Amino acid sequence: MNKAATKTGKLRHFLQLADLSQSEIQYVLNRASLIKDKFKRYEPHHPLHDRTLAMVFEKASTRTRVSFEAGMYQMGGSVIHLTTTDSQLGRSEPIEDTARVVSRMVDLVMIRTFEQTRIERFAEHSRVPVINGLTNEYHPCQILADIFTFTEHRNDIEGKIVTWVGDANNMAYTWIQAAELLGFTLHVSAPPGYRLDPVRIASVKAGVVKEFSDPNEACIGAHLVTTDVWTSMGYESENEERRKAFADWCVDSEMMSRAAKDALFMHCLPAHRGEEVTAEVIDGPQSVVWDEAENRLHVQKALMEFLLLGRLD
Repeated sequence: MNKAATKTGKLRHFLQLADLSQSEIQYVLNRASLIKDKFKRYEPHHPLHDRTLAMVFEKASTRTRVSFEAGMYQMGGSVIHLTTTDSQLGRSEPIEDTARVVSRMVDLVMIRTFEQTRIERFAEHSRVPVINGLTNEYHPCQILADIFTFTEHRNDIEGKIVTWVGDANNMAYTWIQAAELLGFTLHVSAPPGYRLDPVRIASVKAGVVKEFSDPNEACIGAHLVTTDVWTSMGYESENEERRKAFADWCVDSEMMSRAAKDALFMHCLPAHRGEEVTAEVIDGPQSVVWDEAENRLHVQKALMEFLLLGRLD
């Protein structure tokens, strides 16, 4: 039996935000607060001593790699870093076989890849917890960090309005899951051709998501305005076409002025000032993007601890 199952009673994966219940998300956020406090006070926190995290990157990364690697070391564990160029994944080994082998040698796996089905296939054949570091469909670790950041600055997100300005990408669909689980309303505005897929949101509860053709209207009353680059990884060939389509979807001071007086601005980074957001906004007083980036570290530490050890309180 793998070491994860002996502690939690059953094997848990985190492939999308909906893999956690509302109470489990709250638990992870509470643990993240405790872990962050210890980190700031230079107090050691080593619950994952002698545990090993394998990080598999099929997409480039800065924040995901640094936050997971630093986080695992800070909790007393060790890390193995794999890419398609330095593993058999780059030589067409079936991902199911990679999962069977790697999960016999480590305690936890984080994967940053393309299609969601790819990470699902890995998890299906893994003996240890698997974490989604990003796929084309979802980015759950980022949204956990965003929610944690919001609660740090503005307390509970329940009942609030979050506005997503931009492409209906992996971030937007993960925000939808968060809105359903945590009880807030999500406003979404994207240009024609880049809007939410009606099939993917068909089962979402009524009133959870509201779509707007005008991004300025979407920002009215928002407690949080957030966005992402216009061209996500894997879609670089569409860059010029997207620049034209998204020209009016740049978060600027006018959009922020329509939001609530104490509204926050977030961006998962990297950011392109003058495209999806103006420098005035991302470098302004309402922006919490640097707290948001740091909080990937603390939230992911709490998540790894939960998946391996279960609830500790």
